Amino acid sequence: MMKIIALSDTHLTGPFPDELLGIVKEADIVVHAGDFVTLAAYESLKGACKRLIAVHGNTDSAALRELLPERYSFEAGGVRFGVVHSGKNVTDVTNMRYLALEMGVGVLIFGHLHRPIIDRSDVLVVCPGSPTKPRMSDPCVVELTLEKGSVVSGKIINVKSGDPCGYIQFARSL
Repeated sequence: MMKIIALSDTHLTGPFPDELLGIVKEADIVVHAGDFVTLAAYESLKGACKRLIAVHGNTDSAALRELLPERYSFEAGGVRFGVVHSGKNVTDVTNMRYLALEMGVGVLIFGHLHRPIIDRSDVLVVCPGSPTKPRMSDPCVVELTLEKGSVVSGKIINVKSGDPCGYIQFARSL
């Protein structure tokens, strides 16, 4: 069994919080779908991972844009993955499905929305949300479990150390 932790939109200028580093240390692969912001944040995460796969996002520094690709494909556990920050109209999962098909992947991990999505059709489309700056959700990452050449589960893991979304806090107070 293989465990992948997907995260995105951390928007950090310094090191990752200890809680997040603890979560990623348990994973076989960590996928970050862009918007670290600084090279220091990237290096903090990279130092804690067995294997880090990452793309750059729209708010990443020039140094990260030079270091990281805009999109990336890889194979893990017999499954083909694609990673982008913001693809074709990321508010519509159907367009992300088409991007997955265009990239020739069975799983597409993307960011930019700051809220989690796990949508399975003929491909699996995953937005891990944001563990530090969520929108319309709690701070979170997504854990994908692979076994025998397929993704057997995808689950949202809430993170306590992130800043809660103001709208969610307001809604809970009603």
